[in-house]
Amino acid sequence: MLDHIAIQVNDVAASAAFYDVVLAPLGGERKKQYGENISFGVTGHPLWLVPASDPSPTRELHIAFAAPDRAAVDAFYTAALTAGAEVLHAPRLWPEYHESYYGAFVRDPDGHNVEAVCHRP
Repeated sequence: MLDHIAIQVNDVAASAAFYDVVLAPLGGERKKQYGENISFGVTGHPLWLVPASDPSPTRELHIAFAAPDRAAVDAFYTAALTAGAEVLHAPRLWPEYHESYYGAFVRDPDGHNVEAVCHRP
C-alpha cells in the first residue's frame, strides 16, 4: 500500500551516510537524488530523506525495513553499531508480535526508531 515515505532530517549528508551503511545488508542503496533530497530502496525509491524545514524537534518515527532472513537482521544491527547508532533493542525474537518475528531496533541520527525485521522462521 505504501509507495514512499519522506522523513525530514537535520543533516541530509549525515543521515544518508547512516542509511548507506545500515540498509546495505538489507539490499538497500541510494537510488536517486533530486536537489537536496536523497532516496533509498531495493527497487524504486520508497524512502526519501529531505532537509528539515523547521528547526523545532521532530517527533520520533518508527520505520521497519524488511529483511530476507535473520542473518540480514543481524548484519543490519552490526552495520548500525559501526555507524554509531544508539541501540534500542539487539536482534532477538519478539514472540509477543508473533512466533517468528525477529527484529533489531536502533536510532538514526535524527532520533528515529529504525528496525530491521524478518517474519520467517
